[in-house]
Amino acid sequence: MSDPGPRKIVLLGATGSIGGSTLRVLRAHPDKLQLVGVAANGNDRALAEICREFKVPHAALSDEAAYRRAQTDGQFPAGTQIHGGPDALSAIATLEEAEIVLVAVVGACGLKPALAAIESGKDIALANKELLVLGGAFVIEAAQRKGVRLLPTDSEHNAIFQCIEGYPGRQLDKLILTASGGQFRDAPVEALASVTPKDATQHPNWSMGPKITVDSATMANKGLELIEAFWLFGLEPERLEVVIHPQSIVHSFVQFIDGSILAQLSPPSMTFAIQHCLLYPERAKGVDATLDFTQAMQLDFKAPDFSRYPCLELAYDALRTGGSAMAVFNAANEIAVGRFLAKEVAYLDIPKIIGHCLNTMSKTQPTDIAALLQIDQEARSLALNY
Repeated sequence: MSDPGPRKIVLLGATGSIGGSTLRVLRAHPDKLQLVGVAANGNDRALAEICREFKVPHAALSDEAAYRRAQTDGQFPAGTQIHGGPDALSAIATLEEAEIVLVAVVGACGLKPALAAIESGKDIALANKELLVLGGAFVIEAAQRKGVRLLPTDSEHNAIFQCIEGYPGRQLDKLILTASGGQFRDAPVEALASVTPKDATQHPNWSMGPKITVDSATMANKGLELIEAFWLFGLEPERLEVVIHPQSIVHSFVQFIDGSILAQLSPPSMTFAIQHCLLYPERAKGVDATLDFTQAMQLDFKAPDFSRYPCLELAYDALRTGGSAMAVFNAANEIAVGRFLAKEVAYLDIPKIIGHCLNTMSKTQPTDIAALLQIDQEARSLALNY
């Protein structure tokens, strides 16, 4: 049988932190992985550099001003076709030659291109929590109907994916997601009232973008991951748990019905999960050094305190409520964090805004994508005006 050559990758969100880790994996395995399409919002200069380095034939910019710049200032190499406008991400995600699309854009903007990629038969590497939190029912249905794989790239879900491989679902008892607890896990609760955006964007373990770093501090990110785990692995909310693990070495546990527990361990670098998904089911030498058990290390675990992490409790509530509540949680959190980073609201206003939106909006079950996006917009408007 002839060699199929390197697997052809489309990277949505190429200039962000996940994108940067993905590029490191691609540099390490040029014989196995080839970048055929990249997309960003407005960082046209960084995207042009990526196209030059990897000789990428297709690039997309969703920001109109950045797209116009890219067309006229000669930054991009001659061999790169530039896509722009509202459908640019979907155009890149459905390239005929693409085999797998890594969705690493932040927020709800990843839903439409991901669904378009699924409909065109592409496997999806999921690095966008909001994709399943907002549109889980539609994404799962489409993936099953088209027979494509959803490969989880979040370190927690990737860990679960690795631990359960080969085991039927009936043998699972519970899934336990670990969380660092963020940068304020040991601060007095009363001190949280004075947290600034600068404080909240300094993560002790991970290198991430500002929005995700704030989500880690509030543990809204773990709430989003709970909802994502619900869609990916099909377990009821009461069988999904979260524990604080400050070292970020154990990425998740899987507990089986006989009481046995499996865990996946690696250093806090996204390259491990990204490489696992892009090369799956094969494995290759990793980009970063792994753990050295000849050196002393400490692994600590404890239950989260909802008085410190009210966003996590709100996520559990949204998951149990079901319907549109999960989409409302996601939209309200995205707006609340944006307002906090813009210094419009205080850190402790983030859960207040989310709670207000969950309590105010009706809990319906959207029947199509248009209805879902309407709910998303209503929640954003409500959060903006709180």
